Amino acid sequence: MKKRNVKIVYQYDGSKFCGFQRQMGIKTVQGEIEKVISKTFFQNINMISSGRTDKGVHAIEQVSNFMIDQNIPLNAIKRQLNKRLKGEIKILDIEEMDEKFNSRFDAQNRTYLYIMKVEDEITPFETNYITGIKEMIDIDKFQKIMLEFIGKHDFSSFMKKDKAYRNPVREIFFINCYYDKNGKEKQINIEICGNGFLKTMVRIMIGSALAVYFGKEEKNYIKKKLENPDADGKKILAGSEGLYLYKVSYE
Repeated sequence: MKKRNVKIVYQYDGSKFCGFQRQMGIKTVQGEIEKVISKTFFQNINMISSGRTDKGVHAIEQVSNFMIDQNIPLNAIKRQLNKRLKGEIKILDIEEMDEKFNSRFDAQNRTYLYIMKVEDEITPFETNYITGIKEMIDIDKFQKIMLEFIGKHDFSSFMKKDKAYRNPVREIFFINCYYDKNGKEKQINIEICGNGFLKTMVRIMIGSALAVYFGKEEKNYIKKKLENPDADGKKILAGSEGLYLYKVSYE
């Protein structure tokens, strides 16, 4: 039977899963979506996705595609996924694509959002969704530190080892640090846009910048790490709870 290439755009609460990639006996984002389609439509699919997120990391906009039998209505797929995964995953859009479309390789850029707040001000309802810091930071000073990452670099010093990614060169297009949309200096948002990201790369970038800001590392720490890539060197990780895959662009 002829297959169709289906693209889904969706959100998920990363605190409900042990990461994104399918793993035997473990609850993951990919695994749960594939399980619903298998049980509901008797289709064994293999999702291709714009990227993988770590345990505890959320997505405001994730994109995946998979091949499925032509006769299955797209609205039925969307309806069943939203019904069975309610509260954890929500399908925002579903459409049929050209058979050559690949959500990973066709993506032009990806933007991550990182949210931080002074830990004493984080409520129980925010614990899984905002990363706590010991004290408020000056946004302009932190932006200046983060700008070291702009451009094309070998990010070996800012990644966890991952056999799936052999080329550690990535390009960061922009980084924007700002207080929340209401202008209150209580929540810090950081947007990072690049052509792709390595395993745990954003969390290590943020963690490294915080270490420089608070004086735990020297001022030229990031520059030295970029100029001397070292996959085996020390990695400084920020928490996963404040990290969101924010947007994936195919234009």
